[in-house]
Amino acid sequence: MKVLGDAHPPVSAETGSGAELVPAAVLAPAVLAPASVQHAGLRRGGAADDPFGRVARLAAMALGTPMAAVVIAGEAPPGGHSWGAARTNADRWSLIEQSLCQHVIDSDRMLVIDDARLDLSTNVGSPNGSAPMIAWAGFPVHDPGDRAVGALCVADWLPRHWSDYDLEVLQILAAVASGEIALQVAVAHGTERAELARTLQESLLPPRLPKIPGLQIAARYVAGGTGAEVLGDFYDVFPSVRGSWGLVVGDVCGKGVPAAKSTALARYTLRAEAHRKIRPSVILAGLNQALLDWPTADRRFLTAIYAAVRPTLAGAIVQISSGGHPLALVRRADGSVQPFGRPGTLLGLLADPELHDSRRLLRVGDSLILFTDGVTEARSHVDRELFGEERLGDLVAGLGNVSAARMADAILRAVRTFSHGEVSDDTVVLVLKVPWRGPSGARVRTAGHRTTGQDWIGPPPT
Repeated sequence: MKVLGDAHPPVSAETGSGAELVPAAVLAPAVLAPASVQHAGLRRGGAADDPFGRVARLAAMALGTPMAAVVIAGEAPPGGHSWGAARTNADRWSLIEQSLCQHVIDSDRMLVIDDARLDLSTNVGSPNGSAPMIAWAGFPVHDPGDRAVGALCVADWLPRHWSDYDLEVLQILAAVASGEIALQVAVAHGTERAELARTLQESLLPPRLPKIPGLQIAARYVAGGTGAEVLGDFYDVFPSVRGSWGLVVGDVCGKGVPAAKSTALARYTLRAEAHRKIRPSVILAGLNQALLDWPTADRRFLTAIYAAVRPTLAGAIVQISSGGHPLALVRRADGSVQPFGRPGTLLGLLADPELHDSRRLLRVGDSLILFTDGVTEARSHVDRELFGEERLGDLVAGLGNVSAARMADAILRAVRTFSHGEVSDDTVVLVLKVPWRGPSGARVRTAGHRTTGQDWIGPPPT
């Protein structure tokens, strides 16, 4: 087993496989600047309850050494820890150990010393005469990029011939420590990705919904997957021409940055189109052309449903068009539920998509429900059955006279219960409701319910 040398004049030392060369500078901590190592030293008790402390403890127990440590250099996560018996010359030991471990890290190779006393130029003892460090062995610890960022070190106060078994144990435990670094890097990276995805996703959704005079509006969004990727579902509500309002729910194919770019393009194109046009099919056709004209090598198609809503004294007039998206539902005040609209073509694929306009009047107590396929394609945790449109219709029909917000919450709650909380896809629910009004036209509130924005309950007049 070779012991590493460097450019410094070497001196002889005995290793586990015969006479080898050990760099004198490595064994002379006074020659080296203190290593840039996050290291707990040989403190009493150590941190044996954390992963690196456990590795060090296992090394000491398996090899019967009084001292063992895992040190992590620089800013590599996390800080190193050590375990071992208490020693009065901890500071002196720490300086020697740091020098040896730093050499292992810098060279990315093991270093094995059977008897450090053969280096006459090095005083490995301590000023107070406590037992010196005599035998020592260190193996590099790697990060996921295979860079040496730490070392597993063991030491003995007596000369020791490090056997092949000893070295194999150290090599295995050094690999365990490397695996712990990889795990913690992955966790940190995943947390960072999730935070970035959440921030980006929030930037693609309206921070708050506008107030539409005389109507209730509520939206709910649940991110699918692990939350570490930006997925493609979106919604928006904004003023349009002639006193109308635009409501849109869409689903971009794919995930990540490409999906986010397409989502942003769709959202702002629809707003721009809605400031000049009112027919939903024409607005969706404008989005389709924008997708086709977009100069990118990574084209994305999407589905979208757009509703133009104009409040009236009787309720609201709604025109709607679907571009490959699940059709909307209308729940009447009497509890009946019907699909609203006609199927259309996906957007971003064809130059002349098939798009249709449908028109309805929503009266007092009626609701319009837009959603993505994260609702209907949610799967049962029992038999993998789809939630489906029929189950959604039955759910909405049985909700009674609840606010737009409570209706959206009830739909999401039912989907989560059905799938046992396993949300594999983004889910959007957007609900518009014409609330009940009193004789003077004012909105009626049920006693005991507080209004928050536009989320309130209005019972039918008696």
